[in-house]
Amino acid sequence: MRPPFRPGLLAALLACACTGAQAAEITLYRCVDAKGKLTLRDTPCAKGEQQETRTFQKPVDPPPRPVAPTPLPAVEPKKQVEVRYVTVAPPRPLYECVTPDGERYTSDTDAGNPRWVPLWTLGYPWPATSFRTGTAASIAVRPTPRPPNIGPPTRPHPVHPAPAIYAGSTYVADECHALPQEEVCSRLDDRLWEIKRRYLNAMPSERAVLDDEERGLRARMNNDCRAY
Repeated sequence: MRPPFRPGLLAALLACACTGAQAAEITLYRCVDAKGKLTLRDTPCAKGEQQETRTFQKPVDPPPRPVAPTPLPAVEPKKQVEVRYVTVAPPRPLYECVTPDGERYTSDTDAGNPRWVPLWTLGYPWPATSFRTGTAASIAVRPTPRPPNIGPPTRPHPVHPAPAIYAGSTYVADECHALPQEEVCSRLDDRLWEIKRRYLNAMPSERAVLDDEERGLRARMNNDCRAY
């Protein structure tokens, strides 16, 4: 009895043949010996064996896949440098002013307490005055001499009260100069100490004023006196 064809065994031999053979076609031999044993091989059957051949087309290997290019390292985006602008208010100046009497005081401006004062307060003399009957008062530097009487005497006119005389005034301001910043901070600190001293004996209304002044001084010192 002829042994049946075994496709599984044929496929195994075909695979082995594909790995070793280089030809485009592959010939497989189906050999049956005297005992009926079936053998599939890629060489001719032995002498005395029944031989059948089958030719198969060798599968063509697909072309190699192109090697994927090595990806370039990801370029990190340039970090944007954050720029912060800090605006610092410049220190506020403090001025020391001197009155004509020699009294000293401090001020936030160099205006020097501008004011109008009479001229006599500055040492100027009062102006000399002369009056004529029936006329308004006049101002002169020195008295005007009375002219001599010519002709018959005349009846004197009634005397009227002398009007007020405006002696003049002028615009003055105290002399001021800016203090060094270290001295400014020392003066502000002294003022804070004075506020604390007065606060103990102050009335409630005055304490409210002192509280406002203290807050303003502390804010000013925090901005202007950190280095002192």
